[in-house]
Amino acid sequence: MLTDENSGFDSRSQGGSDNAPDAGADPKSGKPDPEVAELASEIDEIGRSAAKRIDPGPRGFFIAVLVFVVMIAQLLPWVGDSTGWEVLVYGEDGAIPRLFAFTSTGAGIVASALTLLARRWWLAWVSAVGSCIATVDGVLGIWSQQSAGASGEVGSGPGIGMVIAVVAMLLLAGAWLRTAWSRVD
Repeated sequence: MLTDENSGFDSRSQGGSDNAPDAGADPKSGKPDPEVAELASEIDEIGRSAAKRIDPGPRGFFIAVLVFVVMIAQLLPWVGDSTGWEVLVYGEDGAIPRLFAFTSTGAGIVASALTLLARRWWLAWVSAVGSCIATVDGVLGIWSQQSAGASGEVGSGPGIGMVIAVVAMLLLAGAWLRTAWSRVD
């Protein structure tokens, strides 16, 4: 069994002395001070919490503006005379535009707002991946409005709201990816 006397470690050779107490130890008894141990665990917990957070900085304002743009795009025409929120709620204008309405609302508005409020790293990744998926859905939505369906009739084309929403989702995807990748370990 190793003890301080026979461990082979000489604290004097490391710059210490026999009568100097350990850092955080009670000078009278030599036992660890519980207040210092509690403070050390609190500091470690704060460090772990900080590692799980993001700080979007000025990019956060850019993201907030893009979220607002997606919200405005929901009020503009997407398919024919139907606005984005009507496509989302009623879904009478096709499955692909409705899918884009769901993903752009979920990732572009809800997840982005939650991430900006909570500032959690994992939520930044949810927003980034969701925005990428919504961008692909939006491009498919635009394509579905420009190509012929089963009836052979070419669609009337996407509305300005859908185009603005796709561009905003593309920019959101880039901003969230940069934010998620910028976490410092």
